[in-house]
Amino acid sequence: MALRSLQKWHGAGNDFLVEVSEHGSAPWWDATRARALCDRTTGVGADGLLLATLGSEVSMALYNADGSEAEMSGNGIRCLAAAVRRTTNGTWDTLEVHTVAGVRTVTLKMEETSGYGSVDMGDVTFGETLPGTLGVAYVGNPHVVVRDDTKWTDAMREELAQELSLDLDGVNVEFLTIESDDHLSIKVIERGVGWTRACGTGTCAVVAVAHRDEMCGTDVTVDNPGGALHVTLNGAAATLSGPVKFVANVEWLET
Repeated sequence: MALRSLQKWHGAGNDFLVEVSEHGSAPWWDATRARALCDRTTGVGADGLLLATLGSEVSMALYNADGSEAEMSGNGIRCLAAAVRRTTNGTWDTLEVHTVAGVRTVTLKMEETSGYGSVDMGDVTFGETLPGTLGVAYVGNPHVVVRDDTKWTDAMREELAQELSLDLDGVNVEFLTIESDDHLSIKVIERGVGWTRACGTGTCAVVAVAHRDEMCGTDVTVDNPGGALHVTLNGAAATLSGPVKFVANVEWLET
């Protein structure tokens, strides 16, 4: 048996369990344990597990709810930075985090257990557009953007997302509605998670694709089901901003 101490945070409803550990700690988490922890019935419940390792640099590893490993999370990295700040009683506003997708700089303003932050997400790149979609974009992880249709049911969206995921060997799918030049809204089926209340990388992907196709500008608010996120484009580079909120301290006993 092992007792693990974690924190639960969410960014616009995209929720994560975060473990902050010292540099040199022996690896313990694996896909099976992460999946058990994130299960919403028999575990604690979350969209993903974030592992922050402290040392000469701060590093991030991410497991999706199904136990698969992910490269990047725009909402998750804000939650991780906030958890590190809370664990270390930090007073800093900026933190560099080393991820599989590269080094990302998080800027965070906290007031007790709530805050607002931004992260340099790096360049958004495009893949070959698939038939019936608006585009394929990479934000450290893969996304397919689809123009939403009010006549579709969620079951129809799920079927389409499954087909697209098979085409690309696993992908996040965003269903996009254009509200105005500076306002979009999306629904997201996330790889390894399913329906999610918010997706930071997906938010960047839809703005990049929509801007490329002259559907929106470069300074855009994107309504996710769990809340609004904001994206600013500077050429190919995207900056994502959004809220972060502490939920609870968690002690999980793995038997």
